[in-house]
Amino acid sequence: MDGSPSVGRLTRDERAEGWRAPGQDHGWLNPLYERFLLRLLVKKELRVRYRGSVLGMLWSYVKPAVQFVVFFIALGVFLQLNKGMPAYAVYLFSGIVVVNLFGEVFGNCTRSITGNQALVSKIYLPGELFPWSSMIVALVHFVPQLLVLVIGALLYGWVPSPTALVAFVLGMLILLLLTMGLGMLGAALNAAYRDIENFVDLITMVATWLSPVMYRITLVKDSLGDSIWWWLYALNPLTIAVELFHTAFWRYGPLVVEGAVEDPSLIPPEGPFGYWWVGLLTAAAVFAIGTVVFERSKRRFAQEL
Repeated sequence: MDGSPSVGRLTRDERAEGWRAPGQDHGWLNPLYERFLLRLLVKKELRVRYRGSVLGMLWSYVKPAVQFVVFFIALGVFLQLNKGMPAYAVYLFSGIVVVNLFGEVFGNCTRSITGNQALVSKIYLPGELFPWSSMIVALVHFVPQLLVLVIGALLYGWVPSPTALVAFVLGMLILLLLTMGLGMLGAALNAAYRDIENFVDLITMVATWLSPVMYRITLVKDSLGDSIWWWLYALNPLTIAVELFHTAFWRYGPLVVEGAVEDPSLIPPEGPFGYWWVGLLTAAAVFAIGTVVFERSKRRFAQEL
């Protein structure tokens, strides 16, 4: 024996410097331990997505802008939903950015394993890096939309406040936990059953219209009354996230400036943050379920692809 280290094992000095033996799996903490690989995957996804594109990142502005114009004309002007609702443009766009982020994170995460088939089946990479990199790419696209929303709200007299900040943070936390949980669950199932990604598109479309994005939630309450259907709608985490964004950029912004905040039909009776605790608990449960299913399925990804 010459005292040299065995293949695949690290010396004491290498361990002291933070080196790790290749192939170690840290489960759902892999994105934290493998930050360098995560950054590489994010850069790869951004380059691939905009390869050969003339507008590039400008599509982050074009798509929500077209959505906003279509919805505002069809619903705000033709159906006159903007009448009697102050700053309807801010109300509408603050909901649009939520459902857009929901749809992109959910859809991209679901397709993250099948979309990286060559990497998953040929080399070892922690499986969690793929849905997490997809989520980060979606956040990169979300930032320009958020910037447009902030500028639009400022034009209506919005001034940042502690209430608005807390509502925004809660809304983002609920939204990301929910979408990452659903996305990791979808990614695990989509590796075995390709039909799942088609269901994701349907769910995103339904979520856009069943969330209080283009209409006030009070209209739903008036229609459903105090039935079980109303409570299922009101306690949906996506509904709660949309309403928290409304609180952040609409209720405690333009409505205060225009003096309409006293209107009881514009402020939820349960307070400015609504049922945020229900949304947070539900989203956390979905995230935990999605993570567990993904962890148990990832070892079969190479064979299933």
